[in-house]
Amino acid sequence: MDVEGIKKLLLLMNDNDLCELEVEEEGRKVRLRKHERHPPANGVMLQMPMAAAPARAPGQTPSEAGKPAVKVPRPDIYEVKSPLVGTFFRAPKPGAPPFVESGARVTADKTLCIIEAMKVMNEIKAEIEGVVEEVLVNNGEPVEFNQVLFLIRKA
Repeated sequence: MDVEGIKKLLLLMNDNDLCELEVEEEGRKVRLRKHERHPPANGVMLQMPMAAAPARAPGQTPSEAGKPAVKVPRPDIYEVKSPLVGTFFRAPKPGAPPFVESGARVTADKTLCIIEAMKVMNEIKAEIEGVVEEVLVNNGEPVEFNQVLFLIRKA
């Protein structure tokens, strides 16, 4: 995609009040996203991933407000990630107690939450035995594919 094509996409975004737009053409992907916190002069941030970026050394991680942008994974913590895009629910129905709370001991087959996608309720299991360290999503919030939902300390 050339610069003129990108300019047309920017106009399309602004005309339709879009926050994000992703286009894939001939194996190349372009993602345009309006930057919420510190917008550039034109209010749009371009991301054009063509190849994997080289890994950074731990001391070279960019920081924002003094915090590292990338968390170093702990070997004793398992991240339960969303297998799909949908709405996160902590309980089987409104008013019912949550499937799990922080500090709860879980087995591999224990249901942690439900993700509703296209009117289908998908149960998300723990996949490992351990203790729920943290629930990272609030009830009723939208979740993205591969978003971390729970942190479980391995038993």
